[in-house]
Amino acid sequence: MTDLDQRIASALRERADGDIDTDRLLRGSRTLGRRRQTRRRITAGTALTLVGVLGLVGVVRADVGGLAGRMPWAATTPAVAPPPVPPLADGVPGARERPDLIGSDPQVLHLGLDSSRARYLGWSVYSSNQVESIRFSVGGGQSVLLEVSHEARTLDDAPIEGFPVQAVIGRMTFDGGVLRVAGTTGGLVKSWQPAPGLYARAATLGGDLPALERAAGVVRWDEARRCAAPVRLTTLPANAAVTGCSVDVAGFPKGFTAQLTVSRKPSSVMWTRLIYGAQMAEDTGRSSNRDLGGRPGYRYPDGTRLELLGIPRGRLTVDFAWPFPGDRPASQVDFTEAEAATVLAGAQVAKDLSRPQSWP
Repeated sequence: MTDLDQRIASALRERADGDIDTDRLLRGSRTLGRRRQTRRRITAGTALTLVGVLGLVGVVRADVGGLAGRMPWAATTPAVAPPPVPPLADGVPGARERPDLIGSDPQVLHLGLDSSRARYLGWSVYSSNQVESIRFSVGGGQSVLLEVSHEARTLDDAPIEGFPVQAVIGRMTFDGGVLRVAGTTGGLVKSWQPAPGLYARAATLGGDLPALERAAGVVRWDEARRCAAPVRLTTLPANAAVTGCSVDVAGFPKGFTAQLTVSRKPSSVMWTRLIYGAQMAEDTGRSSNRDLGGRPGYRYPDGTRLELLGIPRGRLTVDFAWPFPGDRPASQVDFTEAEAATVLAGAQVAKDLSRPQSWP
C-alpha cells in the first residue's frame, strides 16, 4: 500500500459512521489515477471522491440494493428489472468516426451497446484523462468493464477498477489478445483497436473467456449517448465546469448512485453525489442549518460537506475541500462553502428518482 493509499484509508475511517471495506474503495482510487504521474496531479480529487463515497454511505445507514461499500460492477448481475439506458445523443458522431472526441465532453458517451444483447450496469466520462467507460453484462453472466480512449498510453498498464491491489495487468498490445491477470482469480483483460486511433480495453473478474469475447461484439461504435444522470447542475462557481459524470445502476431498481465532478484550474475540485435507495429511511435525523437558495440544507460538522435535504429516499451531497488534516499541498485551492451552496441551490433533481424517464 502506498503512502497515498494509507492516507486515504485513514481519512475514510475517520469520516465514516459505519464499517466499510476500505480496501475495495482504495482499489477504486487507482482507476482514477491511471498512471503515477496522473495520480500525483489529481491526488486531491481521488481522495475527496472516496471520502465522499464512504461518508455518505455511513450517513445513509440503509440497504440501497447492495451499493454501499462495494464495487457493483465486479459482482454478478442481480436478477432485477432492466436498469436505465443512456439516451441517444442525436447528431453527435460515434467513436469510430471521431475517436479524437472521446472524453472531450463529460456529458457525452461516444459509444453504446446493443441493449437487446447486453445490460447496462453503469457509465462514466472523465475529461481529465479523456476516458469513457461502460459497465455491462452479456447473457446474464459476470459483468464487464469496457474503457476506451484515443490514446493507447492512457489505458496501457493502468489499474482496473475492482481488480485487487496486487493485480499485475501487463502491457496492453491492442491486437485483440486476452491477458490472464496475475494476482486475481479469473481476471481477464482483452485489448484491441476497433478503428484507427481508437483503443479499447475490456476486463472481467469472472474468468469467462467466451463472455469477454462476446462483449466486444455488443459494442456500438457508431453511435453516441448522453451521460444521463438523475441530477443536473444549473449553477456553477465562476470559471468552474463539470468535468466528470459517473452513473452506477447495477442495483437498479433497488438503488443507484450518480456523481458529477466540478473542477476549476489549477486545483479546485468538488463532487456532487446522489445516492438513492428504495428502502432508504426518509428521516435522516438532521435538521437544516443552512439555507440553499430557499431550500433546506445541512452543513456537516467537519465543514467540508453540504447536503440538500428533503429528497425522498435520496441523499444529495457536495464535498468541496481537502479531506486530510495537515499535509496540505501548498498549491491546493479549495472551493468555498458558499460556492458549494451555489451548486446545490441550482441542482435539479428528478421528481421521481425511481423513474429514469423523469431524469432531467
